[in-house]
Amino acid sequence: MNRRESIWSEETFLHFRKTLPGNYKADVAVIGGGMAGILTAYLLYQRGVDVVVLEAGRIGRGQTKNTTAKITSQHGLIYHKLIKNFGVELAQQYANAQQQAVEMYRQIVNKWQIDCNWQDCPSYLYSTTSPCHLERELLAAEKLWIPAKFMTTTELPFDVKGAVRFANQAQFQPLKFLQAIAKPLTIFENTMARAIDGERIYTEDGIVEAEHIVVATHYPFLNVPGYYFLRMYQERSYVLALQNAQKLQGMYLGIDPKSHSFRSYGDVLLLGGEQHRAGEHVPVSCYDQLRLAAKQIYPNSVEKRCWSAQDCMTLDGVPYIGQYAASSPGLYVATGFQKWGMTNSMVAAVLLSDSILGKANDCADVFSPQRFHFSASVKNICRDGAHWVKGMTLGFMHIPKGKLDQLPNGQGGIVKYQGKTAGVYKNFRGETFVVSPTCPHLGCRLEWNPDELSWDCPCHGSRFDYRGYLLDNPAMEGNGIG
Repeated sequence: MNRRESIWSEETFLHFRKTLPGNYKADVAVIGGGMAGILTAYLLYQRGVDVVVLEAGRIGRGQTKNTTAKITSQHGLIYHKLIKNFGVELAQQYANAQQQAVEMYRQIVNKWQIDCNWQDCPSYLYSTTSPCHLERELLAAEKLWIPAKFMTTTELPFDVKGAVRFANQAQFQPLKFLQAIAKPLTIFENTMARAIDGERIYTEDGIVEAEHIVVATHYPFLNVPGYYFLRMYQERSYVLALQNAQKLQGMYLGIDPKSHSFRSYGDVLLLGGEQHRAGEHVPVSCYDQLRLAAKQIYPNSVEKRCWSAQDCMTLDGVPYIGQYAASSPGLYVATGFQKWGMTNSMVAAVLLSDSILGKANDCADVFSPQRFHFSASVKNICRDGAHWVKGMTLGFMHIPKGKLDQLPNGQGGIVKYQGKTAGVYKNFRGETFVVSPTCPHLGCRLEWNPDELSWDCPCHGSRFDYRGYLLDNPAMEGNGIG
């Protein structure tokens, strides 16, 4: 089995579902079979709604399989920022929604006695340099009625300047949980939604009609309406599964630059970090940087697996959950979960199922996709605009650095190939794989990712393997040219 695969994928077989057999009707159609989509369908099904899920590949085989599976309302240094940029009322909505999400998972697991390695545990933010930001976050959490505690010692094998502890959080095995709640649902796999027109979803296998349509595809595939490609970017992060490392009772996230994430699962410890914008050139291997940290922190540890994840990041740090656009009643979206896909998936499922059923939810306003908070967004607007201009300019004007015969084995790059500019990867045997150097989504110039042997888009985060097959949206097709 490929070592670059999550431990969740290694130990969980998700049952196959058939492809859409032709035209189909339902009350609600959910596009996307990750945690957010399956949870939304599950909550609607439990309330007697006729719901169908359409998944382009296999359920749980997108970003859900790559999570570190922390179920927590502690989302980094977020609550001080929310109070500052959104005000106390909306910050309280966010906090309440996340706290309720943790409890909803707990209730579902207990109700159905789901065997998903559930573990109640605390969650910690820590710093090895200064307690200042932690103390500020503690005050914000207390202002929002989140039970939190400041500590000067932890179980981590190094000294900290401080830590903030959230009690009654949890961790689990996400694919085991997903398998259980998906069991009674109507799901069609290998069924890619190509377009939406009113109450109709067009696929290659038939048309699905539904009064309500939920787009839960990680990154929305419809550019218009909504314009989410102008409102988000994507980040990658990396994980090592280590044996012979310390078993931790809590979950940990560092707030310092180049700090790490920790959680235990069985006999392994998950060490995460080294995040960067998708499509951004990284001069050193992110996996190797994590391996160096592992040897420093746990010198006797042994690497069992490694993998990476990709997260949608919004302009103001809060997910977009609700009506897709003001002009599209009946069409909903759930995206921009930042690094917190598990709790935000549950938040999305609760908010969207309530909205579809006409039930008011006191936490809905802060997540509204129609919001715009200038003070929270302006810095990211300028940064993302620069990436967009750079990516588009390179796509049209980039001059290849060399020719095919100058590309060393084991490397990829933009070169001149048969008189044209192309993206080329040479494996260690010298076999050549050629792709288009531009993203089919909106034409940005792709960058080679040597850690993942993939071509990544710096504008919106679409990714393709070295053969040109699509790995991550918003692109809808691959970029191979033979």
